[in-house]
Amino acid sequence: SIQPPRACLSSIKIYSKEYGLFEKQLTLLEEAEGGFDQFTRSYKSYGVQRMPDNSLVFKEWAPAAEALFLTGDFNGWDNFSHPYSKKDFGKWELHIPPKEDKTPAVAHNSKLKVVVHTRAGERLYRISPWAKYVTRHEKSVIYDWVHWDPPQPYVHKHPRPQKPRSLRIYESHVGIASPEGKVASYSNFTHNVLPRIKDLGYNCIQLMAIMEHAYYASFGYQVTSFFAASSRYGTPEELKELIDVAHSLGIIVLLDVVHSHASKNTEDGLNRFDGSDSCFFHSGPRGEHSLWDSRLFNYSGWEVLRFLLSNLRWWMEEYRFDGFRFDGVTSMLYHHHGIGSGFSGDYTEYFGLHVDEDSLVYLMLANHILHTLYQDCITIAEDVSGMPTLCRPVQEGGLGFDYRLAMAIPDKWIQILKEFKDEDWNMGNIVYTMTNRRYGEKCIAYAESHDQALVGDKTLAFWLMDKDMYTNMSALIPMNSVIDRGIQLHKMIRLLTHGLGGEGYLNFMGNEFGHPEWLDFPRVGNNESYHYARRQFNLVDLDHLRYRQLYAFDRDMNRTEDKYGWLAAPPAYISAKHEGDKVIVFERANVIFIFNFHATNSYSNYRVAVGPPGKYKIKLDSDEIQYGGHGRLDHNTEFFTEPMEFNNLPNSILVSKLYYLWQNNDLHN
Repeated sequence: SIQPPRACLSSIKIYSKEYGLFEKQLTLLEEAEGGFDQFTRSYKSYGVQRMPDNSLVFKEWAPAAEALFLTGDFNGWDNFSHPYSKKDFGKWELHIPPKEDKTPAVAHNSKLKVVVHTRAGERLYRISPWAKYVTRHEKSVIYDWVHWDPPQPYVHKHPRPQKPRSLRIYESHVGIASPEGKVASYSNFTHNVLPRIKDLGYNCIQLMAIMEHAYYASFGYQVTSFFAASSRYGTPEELKELIDVAHSLGIIVLLDVVHSHASKNTEDGLNRFDGSDSCFFHSGPRGEHSLWDSRLFNYSGWEVLRFLLSNLRWWMEEYRFDGFRFDGVTSMLYHHHGIGSGFSGDYTEYFGLHVDEDSLVYLMLANHILHTLYQDCITIAEDVSGMPTLCRPVQEGGLGFDYRLAMAIPDKWIQILKEFKDEDWNMGNIVYTMTNRRYGEKCIAYAESHDQALVGDKTLAFWLMDKDMYTNMSALIPMNSVIDRGIQLHKMIRLLTHGLGGEGYLNFMGNEFGHPEWLDFPRVGNNESYHYARRQFNLVDLDHLRYRQLYAFDRDMNRTEDKYGWLAAPPAYISAKHEGDKVIVFERANVIFIFNFHATNSYSNYRVAVGPPGKYKIKLDSDEIQYGGHGRLDHNTEFFTEPMEFNNLPNSILVSKLYYLWQNNDLHN
């Protein structure tokens, strides 16, 4: 069921041109900038910098501008009193000495604007692309550049944890991480959500929607200020504390980084910063994403490379993130951006003129630099195309990512629940989807992410139980057949995905306990309501609701993996995928996984193939009462192997009882 190592060696030849371009860029960085270490620290020279004598240096790149001025609170919003000096290569600089009392001329928390005069005679008001903090007044739709230079900056107390052996990711959004109908804060996440994540056994948090985005409902994917942590959740210092506390709990934190495109906003975004159609982006149609209505970076531009690579260093250094989940990699890899392209796996789809070499080289540079400077840095690619060698080292001709998201798995679960009756589930097809990945390229498996929680779709819990979740989730009353089936399948789908689907596992916040509602941000279409832009963690805290049972199973599933380490083990050996019995059996990390997906059939003395001989005991049982099961298995039972070859393994055991899924025998679509 596992695909062979296709094209790992031949891809080096295929990628030789791109690798040559990558090496050329590294050489140019060495010659022109003294190496990538200095080049990627450009956030220390661009934007605004306070010197040791408290003078301020402002630096921008605006190649199409005729003149630049700085205005703000500090000069009474005078548009002409502080002109920038023009330098080579489209750069502009402004030096402002300290005040008479030796304090900086621009105080912490004061507002600023760059005034751009264009060759066409326009006067434009812009936010520095390097702005570290931007805020929006309640009655305004435009964000303001706020000078962030606190007198007592946050000092990190805890070292970064070591890279986990097995990656168990809790995908999170700070703003919705509260049961209350409002935008939740960094502090709320630190004090109320981090302890839950630790208890659940996740060792990694993937933070979404951190890079500032003017439109909340964009889920953070229309970035306006790339160096600014979103002010809607609090201050930069509060985000630093969140990450520091996570580190103290042994949890690493990844940033959902969006370098695939940028918001079209002009007054508070990168678009037309210097008045031109290009600057950071390609000009003309190549610079626009037709589906996302956003701008596309010119990855061959020297200053664009400076900006984006320094952006990665900024989040690693200033906030001490531990790595990145790169969004929209498919869009970056191809000139067609994946629009109208169905990827079948044919290699002609991955190599040719439709591949964007500039993007490939940028991603190779990003991964090479990150992994060279930070030994334990983790990078994950969101790619739906299946690009070969995406997760092979750069020196092999790969793009250098550590993991890719196994995006076909959640799609498969939704398809099954939408299109098939329970008795028609195809075990072989499920197993194929779980294991269909290139050998030697690690995948993050997940049953559902934020994509499946969005309004217009439904979570797995809702596909399984729908409106019954509102009336029948009390543990004080007997389960009806819908809830019984839904709870049992919810657990089994997750465990099968966890054990078989990849080398890492991901869950979107709240879905572990079967969050009862979809996700919809406040917008005009829902009267700006926050009702669905929240996570009802309070449901888990009520003893009498069955959400607590799903939470407990998710917790113990992660803790069991932490003990046995199947995610870090080689791919599973599948010994059974029986269509008639609806049984799947596989072995991974010396753990035997046995699933009976049959709706009505139980089995006595069911023979299961085993590799290593010895005594086996039940370590995790989805049918336990505490998990909303029926408690039908005796955990004191010991299973001894017999030297009887079965399903191509040297040993086997007899499982005394393999029960059907749920008590009520009604079949459901």
